Amino acid sequence: MNPQLFPHIGKVIASTGSRHFPRMLHDLILTQLAVDATHITQVRLSAKGHTRRRISPVYTDSVTSLGDGQPAAQLHLTCRKDDVRYVLSVYRGHHSEHFSAQERSKLQDFSSLLLPMVEKHISALQPCRLDSDPQTPSSLGIETLRRRIEERLVQSGLALSNRELEVCVGLLAGRTAPELAEQLALKVSTVDSYLKRASSKLGISGRHSLLRWMYATDATVTG
Repeated sequence: MNPQLFPHIGKVIASTGSRHFPRMLHDLILTQLAVDATHITQVRLSAKGHTRRRISPVYTDSVTSLGDGQPAAQLHLTCRKDDVRYVLSVYRGHHSEHFSAQERSKLQDFSSLLLPMVEKHISALQPCRLDSDPQTPSSLGIETLRRRIEERLVQSGLALSNRELEVCVGLLAGRTAPELAEQLALKVSTVDSYLKRASSKLGISGRHSLLRWMYATDATVTG
């Protein structure tokens, strides 16, 4: 994965549960694929048969108007969790070209990152407890990221030290090693050392692999 993507990924994670999320997600997709609109849909599957209904609201971000008719091209990424299906759709307007096989493949490869983000965002939109303090989009996103890592650690039967966890969370949220070093009052070489220790414990090779490890999921893409 291109290291230049991490600032974009960090913005998406930090906007989890906020009205800014669809736009941040759209901007992230634009780094890999030229699209005119991005739509996020949650579909609940019926226990009887295969009927389904859309759960309102549908979260959408249309950067360019698609006009009154159908878009010229569209792709849909889907994943299912229990009786809920999450659908991420991208569209091109009437004067755009259809998606090539290479573009379809690129979006499929990107799905292991995008779809879990969509799932976490929709889950975060559930009403907050009345007795809880309001959180900013940034803190909510960081906490969501931290919880995701902790959940995966429990599932994997692994453990990281507090510093190793802080470094992993910070790097995946889009911060650079020098920024983290300043925030944690550490040397850059120490930050790198914590990342290497964490990677060794998890059996991966750096933060690119950490991202895939954390967001691993089954997904399909359709045109």
